[in-house]
Amino acid sequence: MTRSISQPVLTFRLYLRLSGFYFFYFATLGVLLPYWGLYLQALGFTPARIGELMAIPQATKLVAPTLWGWLADRTGQRMRIVRWACLATVVVFAGIYGVGDSYLGLVLVMLLFSFFWNASLPQFEAVTLNHLGEHTHRYSRVRLWGSVGFIGAAVGVGFLVRDWGIGIVPALLWGLFGALWLNSLLVPEPPAAPTTHESPPLGQVLRRPAVIAFFMACFLNQAAHGPYYGFFSLYLETLGHSREVIGVLWGLGVAAEVGLFMLMHRLLPRFGPRRLLLAALALATLRWVLIGHFAGHLPLLLFAQTLHAFSFGVFHAASIHLIHQFFPGSLQGRGQALYSSLSFGAGTAAGSLAAGYLWQGLGPGAMFDLSAALAALGWLVAWRWLRL
Repeated sequence: MTRSISQPVLTFRLYLRLSGFYFFYFATLGVLLPYWGLYLQALGFTPARIGELMAIPQATKLVAPTLWGWLADRTGQRMRIVRWACLATVVVFAGIYGVGDSYLGLVLVMLLFSFFWNASLPQFEAVTLNHLGEHTHRYSRVRLWGSVGFIGAAVGVGFLVRDWGIGIVPALLWGLFGALWLNSLLVPEPPAAPTTHESPPLGQVLRRPAVIAFFMACFLNQAAHGPYYGFFSLYLETLGHSREVIGVLWGLGVAAEVGLFMLMHRLLPRFGPRRLLLAALALATLRWVLIGHFAGHLPLLLFAQTLHAFSFGVFHAASIHLIHQFFPGSLQGRGQALYSSLSFGAGTAAGSLAAGYLWQGLGPGAMFDLSAALAALGWLVAWRWLRL
């Protein structure tokens, strides 16, 4: 009898390999998000230029995940695609040392490296869920190691930057991209998922009102995160916080996220993904108001950072569950790709671009007021139309 995907297949060795990929992938984000804007500022770029450059990796998510997701669904070779994408990322990012402070050179390098880098995670999400089989509620136990990687990088790099300067950031990123590629070589292809019936046409799934509402809520939530990802570190520096403190604050948000990930296997069956999404969007609205107007008060800022557990952690875990539910069988790769493209791609890119211009025109308070308004609108969309 052949092994079925519905049987438990997650050995401890496989758990370590899957978790390792998330660890290194999100460690790169733990360097990129808090410190890349500071690196660009040190090169002499204005907030508007920084917003444009920070939006590029998000903009490539509009194309890259969909293209690679279609290819993975057609070939079934998801891990081969992940490995080649990770290797191409390492090779292309080396170009950062040849462009210096050239704006167009940085645009080209960030465009090319992120095209391949953004291809890897959505397909790896599908790989992880296929390895988990019917135990998808355990996804958060694997994914939490990504949060651990983010925390270690965000906090640790703050001290490295203090001692070695902001110029060390590209080397750290390049090393982490290399570690991600090496880890990808260790992860096997998952067993093929048995199908009892053909998957529905993609267009039929995308016309469902609940699916449309879900993607709208995802777009709005990630657009609300755009100012945070692109300008939170710069904002805190203007308020007098040191770079070590800034790193700790980034780490605190993701540490709270880890705690929620450890509980998601209990929260999802009890409350369901819709209620969890609504709670996440409501608390996200509160978070952006606090950061926009009370970031100078450390106790309130610390509390606001713990809400990252909801604005990102709970929202993402519930979204992965819904993607697996909405896009069965051979549609999994494209479902993950659409989630990445429309939320982390279009949403974050739009938020980052708007944040750069609002920072110069109206200031950081207005920037985070926009975040709060977008999160509140996402809550309204999910409450009204996301019916499961």
